[in-house]
Amino acid sequence: MKVRVFLRLLLLTAIMTPISLWVGQLSYTWMPEPASAEALLVDNLFSFLTTLGTFIFLGVTGTLLYSVLFQRADKYDEGDGPPIEGNLTLEIVWTAVPLVLVIWIAGYSYQIYDEMGILGPMEHMHRGEAIAAPLPALAEETKPIEVHARQWVWEFYYPDAEVTSTELHLPNNTRARLLLSSEDVLHGFFVPAFRVKQDVIPGRSIDFEFTPIREGTYRLRDSQYSGTYFAAMQANVVVESPEDYQQWLAAAASQAPQPGLNPSYAEYQVKVENRDNRPGWKTIVPAPAPLVNYPGTDPLTKG
Repeated sequence: MKVRVFLRLLLLTAIMTPISLWVGQLSYTWMPEPASAEALLVDNLFSFLTTLGTFIFLGVTGTLLYSVLFQRADKYDEGDGPPIEGNLTLEIVWTAVPLVLVIWIAGYSYQIYDEMGILGPMEHMHRGEAIAAPLPALAEETKPIEVHARQWVWEFYYPDAEVTSTELHLPNNTRARLLLSSEDVLHGFFVPAFRVKQDVIPGRSIDFEFTPIREGTYRLRDSQYSGTYFAAMQANVVVESPEDYQQWLAAAASQAPQPGLNPSYAEYQVKVENRDNRPGWKTIVPAPAPLVNYPGTDPLTKG
């Protein structure tokens, strides 16, 4: 009897394993195209968790289905089941297996987080030393790009070139170093294609690092509910070659300051012009568009 049960479990495992691995590989297509070195690490972790979760799901549902099909009582049997009061082996198994899985998941997750090292040298410390970046930083030390968040607009300042913009530009395959700050409430710096997110906390300057690896234009969002127009608090992130990046900095530095992009303020102005005075909670007036060298393109423009 025990041999038969063991063979059935072995057969079930042989069926579940390739299905779980297939779903784990399929999970790579559920996210946007990875555009940073950190995204590759996060996707690997997500695939691992999806594979493991699929295996557990199939095991639980398979056991339930097997019990329904093959462990049913006879048609007119209304008696109680056998008076079993405990199974030490089973209790050890269902305690040890989840414990091993939790330790495995926690260890692998921390390893990925440690490898990413997204909280710069002032924030992320390991054994008293800063975590090394996944890819080498610039040959010449540069000051971090200052990211200022306010209700509800992003503003970026490049101190080495003294350039401000409402569109974030980054050189490809180069460690991006940001200094995040909020002027009012809690915001969230989140670029889905980079798989990185960091809360921007009022009264604190937060070192934040990642490495873009794919040229293109991506979307920065506010991941925290920071008020009425938080959904409009978006900006484009342009990843370009180091040469194009330097050319952009030079061109932007030569431009006179002008109002930057602020979709939330533009949306609020439409409401004011239409005299929309419907009763409800008082709306905070969005911050006016900052004066910048380079406004960029509207991230909310379709097409």
